[in-house]
Amino acid sequence: MVWDILIFLLQAGLVFVVSTALFDALHWLLHRWERSTNPLLRKFSSWHWVHHKFLGLDMQVNPAYARANIWFHILPEYLTGMVGTALFLLVFPWPPIAAVAVIRTVMLVQTLREEGLDYNHMSMDRVGGKQGLLWVNNNYHAMHHVYPHNFFSSFTNAFDLIMGTTCQIEGRRFLVTGASGAFGAAMVKALQKRGAIVDTAKSGVDFSPGQYDAIRDKLERADVLVLAHGAKSDDCWNANYVTFRDLIDLFVEHGKARLTAPEVWAVGSEVEFHGDMGLDELKDYSSSKRAFAARARSYYRSNDLIYRHIVPSSFTSAMGKGAMSAETAVSIALFFITRGFKYVPVTLTGLAVLNFFRFRYAKNQGEEAPATAGE
Repeated sequence: MVWDILIFLLQAGLVFVVSTALFDALHWLLHRWERSTNPLLRKFSSWHWVHHKFLGLDMQVNPAYARANIWFHILPEYLTGMVGTALFLLVFPWPPIAAVAVIRTVMLVQTLREEGLDYNHMSMDRVGGKQGLLWVNNNYHAMHHVYPHNFFSSFTNAFDLIMGTTCQIEGRRFLVTGASGAFGAAMVKALQKRGAIVDTAKSGVDFSPGQYDAIRDKLERADVLVLAHGAKSDDCWNANYVTFRDLIDLFVEHGKARLTAPEVWAVGSEVEFHGDMGLDELKDYSSSKRAFAARARSYYRSNDLIYRHIVPSSFTSAMGKGAMSAETAVSIALFFITRGFKYVPVTLTGLAVLNFFRFRYAKNQGEEAPATAGE
């Protein structure tokens, strides 16, 4: 009996996820057809854009488009989902399929009663930073209305995970620190290739511990802050902890009045996992990186920003030869970032993956290393 119930739930869950992804694929096509040479496809796309007039780029509902939104978005979404659900009659028994069909119909009725308003479609003054990886919440779907050519998933994130459409890069303004280093330079090139507007900031020129006036204008203009600077031997505490902390806090403060939460990508290290391994030359580096990782946990959980923690294994740079090139490390990082990952392991050894559990759950990361005189 228990086994039968489990099979039923698994089948129903699979039907719901796959049939939902079918509409998400159609949703993606409707946006692609906006610039099609085929007038019929452009017409279909224009019908879908009624949905984006109903809930606009400013995340405010326009009731004038409520009825059109029902005809051109809600009903096509329901019918597409039902077609995808019915296709499973070819492989599964009818009870789990009928259950999904009933759930979809109940959801449709509730949405019609509210004239198109539901949990993911309502006015918002602020889009928060907490976004699910596997399941779509209101913050996640709001990003599709702010950036209509990404974030296509509607209930589960299966489609965006596959397609890599969970982060807007084209047209957004990025500020990258450490752009003269191997990783930072490779990141600048990769972002520019994807259509980003990239500015850079140099440690000791645009900012230094406790001195951030020169970078304020750049922070105010940026949508995404990428922290790729740092040090492995000299003044590690300031380079790897103090300036990371201060720049993030300042960026978040500047972003409080924005519609969407500011986004930060910060480069960590596998040393967060294995520590200094008894090597004197790694002690300062390890303590500073571990201290920032402890601090980063609060950013990771915060609704005030979208925080992504990039943890690479060694890569080739001015500090020596590594297991991969900086370009490869950046490519792997962007692969995960564009699929919505907030913890980003870039590794051949697997240590960065194991480090996730320490980063996310370890209680002994709450203490910061003592500040030096430089702070």
